[in-house]
Amino acid sequence: MASEERKVEESLKQRVYRTLRARVMCGAVAPGLPITINGVADDLGVSAMPVREALHRLVADGALEYLDNRRVRVPEMTLSKFEEIIAARTALETLAAIRALPHIDSNRLKRLQEIDAMIDEAYGADDLLRSTELNFLFHRTLYEPGASGVLLDLMESVWLRLGPFMRLATAKLEESYRIDRHAEALTAIRRDDAEALSAAIEADIQDGVGHLGRHFLGKEAPPSAS
Repeated sequence: MASEERKVEESLKQRVYRTLRARVMCGAVAPGLPITINGVADDLGVSAMPVREALHRLVADGALEYLDNRRVRVPEMTLSKFEEIIAARTALETLAAIRALPHIDSNRLKRLQEIDAMIDEAYGADDLLRSTELNFLFHRTLYEPGASGVLLDLMESVWLRLGPFMRLATAKLEESYRIDRHAEALTAIRRDDAEALSAAIEADIQDGVGHLGRHFLGKEAPPSAS
């Protein structure tokens, strides 16, 4: 009986952690606003213990920071941190895309097309949380075939730090995202063109959240290499 109780407890801890992690990654929690253990526990209908443990894990992940012993928050973004995050995303995701390309079959390509269509629908409905969630799903679905657990974990760690800024990027979509880079990526996959796929992923990062983040933090985007 004790063993079953431990399994239930561990399952609850994982559920709370995954729920909070997804909220941060999708930008549901704004930078700087405090998060309280009791507030989250009430929201999720659980006790304080699994929430406390989940928040500790998210602090260790770099997604949250401590304010005091009962509150945490999403860290405020700085320009230097932002540039490091964008550089890390670009390096990891272009590598992941190239590794995945030989393993993307027709079923996965169809799934990517479906997700991209859902992203367009979310943008049209002005559903910023859903569009951010789907954007990460598109990228993860693309990279999964050729990525080890290590590479996916590294990318998701970076996404956690960028989630709130992804929310900002979708809010300023027309200004910051004039070209559909997902469409370019899908075309490159159909053509089995690794160089074009890598370029599309890099442009997706730089022209989307990269452009808006630099503008938000008071720095113009660097001139295009082209």
